[in-house]
Amino acid sequence: MDNDEIEQSEEQYDQIKLEVDKGQQPLRIDKFITNRVEKISRNRIQQAAKINCLLVNNEPVKVNYKIKPGDEIVMMVPKPLAEFTMVPEQMDLNIVFEDDDVMVVNKPAGMVVHPGTGNWSGTLAHGLVHHFGDVEKLGLNPQRPGIVHRIDKWTSGLLVVAKNEHALTHLSRQFFNKTTDRVYYALVWGEFEEPEGTVTGNIARSVRDRKVFQVYEDETIGKHAITHYKTLENFCYVSLVQCQLETGRTHQIRVHMKYKGHPLFADHEYGGDRIVKGTVFSKYRQFVDNCFKICNRQALHARTLAFDHPVSGERLSFTSELPEDMSKLIEKWRNYAKQLVEK
Repeated sequence: MDNDEIEQSEEQYDQIKLEVDKGQQPLRIDKFITNRVEKISRNRIQQAAKINCLLVNNEPVKVNYKIKPGDEIVMMVPKPLAEFTMVPEQMDLNIVFEDDDVMVVNKPAGMVVHPGTGNWSGTLAHGLVHHFGDVEKLGLNPQRPGIVHRIDKWTSGLLVVAKNEHALTHLSRQFFNKTTDRVYYALVWGEFEEPEGTVTGNIARSVRDRKVFQVYEDETIGKHAITHYKTLENFCYVSLVQCQLETGRTHQIRVHMKYKGHPLFADHEYGGDRIVKGTVFSKYRQFVDNCFKICNRQALHARTLAFDHPVSGERLSFTSELPEDMSKLIEKWRNYAKQLVEK
């Protein structure tokens, strides 16, 4: 499994925090930041302000804001990318919607969203560069062409991509301000005591294994994360659940489900690739092994995505049917549960 993929857009930003000294004279915030932070341009500060990612005392400000003693400044800036030559690759992209400003893609499991360690070719970004043509003329970064949010390599489902600089800024702001709607379907081990509810827990990298993440009950560690879940069907030992993201953290659904004792089925990194619930009989073990063969990746699909069009302002909503491996897996468990009930 690949660990370089990240679930959602907030993880594409670094956070810069500054506190204004008591003796500081009034000064434009962009000048103050460039004086305090190495290798940051005013253009990057302006871009952050445009998408409400430049905050003073938790309120968005413009670049001409005059700082005052005691002000707490937080700025989110895109993470730098490793320099390499991006070679366009022709791909058969599953395009759900496309106009002059945005494109919605249904990503298959196994495809990495953009280049990173160990994945320097064959990513969605390579296919987008080929599809768009001269991305730099569109005001897009060739290494991350119009990508405003991400899902794991082994998660399938919907992504929205910007086709120009205006759309990129507008969509990035929506994701940062949490005004998009994102609903996932997941098959998890076990049945929830409460058929629906909310999982809240800060997420950060595990101290034991830096490749994975975990929930920390100490609120000073990690990033605040909220997932709303609802059980759609119970199959005795596994359940089909709907997960709606309120925040978008690395591996959020996978981490939150494990935290609740219900890791995703076949999730190799969070303990779902073994029997978590069920019997000790060899016949059951064989059944589960056959299920793993049908869907040998975390059973997670980004099913619904909604956002405001960056030009028209119209609310657009898209739904993607479950891919074949997940639909076959669910049907197999449905039939198994039905046979148990009938006995």
